[in-house]
Order: sequence, then structure tokens, then C-alpha cells
Amino acid sequence: MISGDRSLAAGKAGAFSETLQELCKHFERIDILCPRVQAIQQVRVLHTNVFVHPSSRGLWYQPLWILKKGRELFQAHHHDITTVHEYPPFYNGIGARFLKRHIKISAVLEIHHIVGFPQASSVSEYIGRILSRWFFASHTKHFEAVRVVNRTVQSQLSAWGVSPEKISVVPSVYLDHSFIASVQNSSEKFDLVFAARLTHNKGLLQVIRAMEKLPTMTLMVIGDGPVRRRAEDLVRSLGLSSRVRFAGWLPQASEVRSKILHGRLFIMNSRSEGNPRVAIEAMALGVPVLATRVGIMPDVIEDGVNGMFTDGTAEDIAAKARSVLSDPTKLAAMGREAAKISGRFEKTAAIKVYADFLKSFART
Repeated sequence: MISGDRSLAAGKAGAFSETLQELCKHFERIDILCPRVQAIQQVRVLHTNVFVHPSSRGLWYQPLWILKKGRELFQAHHHDITTVHEYPPFYNGIGARFLKRHIKISAVLEIHHIVGFPQASSVSEYIGRILSRWFFASHTKHFEAVRVVNRTVQSQLSAWGVSPEKISVVPSVYLDHSFIASVQNSSEKFDLVFAARLTHNKGLLQVIRAMEKLPTMTLMVIGDGPVRRRAEDLVRSLGLSSRVRFAGWLPQASEVRSKILHGRLFIMNSRSEGNPRVAIEAMALGVPVLATRVGIMPDVIEDGVNGMFTDGTAEDIAAKARSVLSDPTKLAAMGREAAKISGRFEKTAAIKVYADFLKSFART
């Protein structure tokens, strides 16, 4: 696996680690190549047969390092398939193409989301979207298949000239049913709950501005990031400090899930996403989701039935939140419908589908 995720090498647990815990049951050995992690160069072993190899140099050298390290590992272990997590500036895919030329291994390109699509939140994201449009059509020809995780990305790649026959939708949302039973409900309730890394792309500032238009409602914000200070300043300037609480970053997924149950309605206001797992988990916990039409959300939300869509503006967020939170019967019904999502992405079955997909392209 060629990945841009540094969390495993840094010893951090998370969604990727949880996926590998199940995925490793389907393969004899999984080697993961990832970018450099400061002061960490040793191989990290997970789940007995997963080996994480951080690069020893900066990103400028990553394609050549992927070639060098990939050849070394292949000569020792004779892997059957390579899977590549790709995004601008495409160093993973370029390195994989170098590697394919030398060891003749099958490779699957994985595009979990398109940077800056449908809406860019910065100049760099806008540039990333333009580069993706220019690059992907020709780039994907060098791989046996392209895995996407939702129909939104599938449609956009096809519109940009990627062969539809090469694209397969294999979601990356995996729900462990045991967590639903283990999460403890709370008597302390907030009308709205928001959970994400606090970056511009996540749309938190618009959610806070919506709170100004909801004078009797409360909001809990879970997460940390570069926008947090600005968000706290905005809360103070709008006089919302008594109604908006910042819970900060929570190290365990179980803590995040428990906090989500403090909310009556979950807000996912991102400008672009792939599979926002936290929103799907909120639905599985019976919390309706108010979301923008990004990533997998159009695949799972039936507007007005198990959740609602918003255009992301403060005015629309306030209007939609008010409409459902002022009607307890409607809110409860939406929660019951939302909880049905848990049967769609059961972890063991969903990861087996992913493993079988990869094996179907394995070198014979």
C-alpha cells in the first residue's frame, strides 16, 4: 500500500488503523509506504502482519523512494498487488508508476476525494482541483483499476475523461456494530453537534454564524485545528459564549461517539469530502445529519427522511435546523431512519468486499 497517511508511522490510532485490523486477515502480509515522519525512521509493526515504512527524506524525493523501497520489499516478499492513495501533487501515483515498470506488479489507484471539489476553500485547493482535472485522465491509464468511494467522484472522473470501465465504487465507510451498543447516552444535550478537524474546508464559521440566528439553541464543537482560535473569537464577538462549547480534540473514537450523542442534530458543513465517517457514525447512532452535498452524503441521505441537505450558508443552516429541531416528532422519526444506515456498512462484510476487489486484480 502506498499512502500519504503518516498517522500509523507516528503511532496514532485512527480509522486507517481500524481498517487494517480487519483487512490484514485477508492477506499474508501488508507493507505500507508513507511519507517521512519527523524523527521516526524505524518500521512500525501492526496486527502482526502489517509493516509501516516511513520515508527517510522529504516529499520531493518520495516517488524515487517509493521505487527504491518498493523494489526492495518486492524482492523479499513477492507481493501480488499494489494499491495507491492518490491526490495532488501525485507523488504516490508517480512513484507507483516507476515501480510498475520495474517489477511488473498490478496496481489499483484509489481516489477517495477530489481536492477542492465541488467547492475549494483555498487557493491551493483550487489549484489542486485544476491539476486533478488535467492529470487524472491520462494518469489513470497506467493502472489496472481506479477505486473511488462514492458516486460523486465516479461521475466527476468520468466527466473528466477517465474510462468508466476502469472505475469501481467501493466505499471506505466501515461501521463496527459493537460501538453502537457501547456508546453511553447523555442527559446533557446540545441542539447541534459538529465534529471535524477545524480547517476552513469544514465550514465551522458558517455554523457559528447560523447560531446567531438560532437564539435559543446550543452547539457543541468537537475537534481542533487552525480555525479554532478564529472560531472562538467569532463566538465571543457574537455573544454566543453561553451557547457554544468547544470540546477540543478527543484522542479516542469512543469519546467522539459519546459526545455526538450529546447532540440532537449533527452538522456536516464541508465544502469537499470523500467519505466523512463521523457523519455516517452519527446516523448509525440515531442522530439525524444536516449535511452539504459532498462525498458519499448524496448516496446515503434521503432529504427530509433520514437527514437533510444544506447549501452551507448560515441562513440555510439556521432555517433547516430550526425546521427539524422545532418538531420533536419529525426529529425522532428522522433519527430512527438514520439509524438504519448501520446495516449498510457493517465492518467485516464491507472490508471483505474491499479485500476481494483488490485480490481480483492481483498478479497471478
